[in-house]
Amino acid sequence: MIDFIVQMFSYGFIRRAILVGVLVALSAALLGVCLVLKRYSMIGDGLSHVGFGAMAIALALNFTPLYFSIPVVIIAAFFLLKISENSSVKGDAAIAIISSSAIAIGMIAISLSGGTDIDINDFMFGSILLVTDTDLYISIGVSVAVIVMFILLYNKIMAATFDEDFVRATGTNVKAYNMLVALLTAIMVVVGMRIMGTLLISSLIIFPALTSMRVFKSFKKVVVCAAVVSVFCVLAGFVAAHLFALPPGSTIVVANLAVFLVFSVTGRLVKA
Repeated sequence: MIDFIVQMFSYGFIRRAILVGVLVALSAALLGVCLVLKRYSMIGDGLSHVGFGAMAIALALNFTPLYFSIPVVIIAAFFLLKISENSSVKGDAAIAIISSSAIAIGMIAISLSGGTDIDINDFMFGSILLVTDTDLYISIGVSVAVIVMFILLYNKIMAATFDEDFVRATGTNVKAYNMLVALLTAIMVVVGMRIMGTLLISSLIIFPALTSMRVFKSFKKVVVCAAVVSVFCVLAGFVAAHLFALPPGSTIVVANLAVFLVFSVTGRLVKA
């Protein structure tokens, strides 16, 4: 097994993909704890659909998909945030509307352009061959920003996650905090789509947080456990995918599912 892992890491594109996967998963897990507790966990799914639509339009117009998608998804994230705060349309309904519309617009753009040489399945389910050095640099920047945010603003993040009204009453700019989380989530989703794909990226946001909550109750323990679980599942998923010639994105999701089931059983036994 050790020889196999050494051989796997001998390939540059695999090393790059694993590093991007670990950094994206770590960022997604930390942000996911806040999003899940605020009942806004499906924002990752909605933004990934927007990302797919943006990438499809970029390919149709011969633009660079990554550079075109990031600003579009950031705008969509702020738009979703605005809708959830100031509209009669609730967050889950807004996500459903935007995500389905983005997919439809993307497919129409590809159809009108006469198709593309790139396999659409790579965008839907992810491919390590899509990961570039630019993705690596962006993922490093996002992960550093998320970690620094949690270290410097931990108390405010915890308070804003559980009781926005109280934090707002203390004079804290909750809107700025929500916009920062939306911004980092949007960038993380676009980069993570390269490995996980449009349909699977939201699992990196949801699974680690829910898994940790099966056993731990304090915010700090949930955050730390979610970070550890996310990194472990990415590494385990990549090894299993390379060992059995499986798609890495799907294998990472299955690894998260397996750990979730183990934590669920463990949580029940602890309570018993």
